[in-house]
Amino acid sequence: MRGKELRDLKDDELVEKALELRNELFGARVKHATGQLENTAKLRTLRRDVARVETILRERRGAAR
Repeated sequence: MRGKELRDLKDDELVEKALELRNELFGARVKHATGQLENTAKLRTLRRDVARVETILRERRGAAR
């Protein structure tokens, strides 16, 4: 997901998205550990997506102060 798409979301939607991505990342890590994950690049993209969402949330919280 791109930064522009994420910036268009509201704060509560971003929090939901972060939770969803973290759960998906956890599932991918479990699959990777058990050898069931076929696309290992998914781990990297999920980590980056979580970081993007967290960065946008942090920027907004800093701007609100």
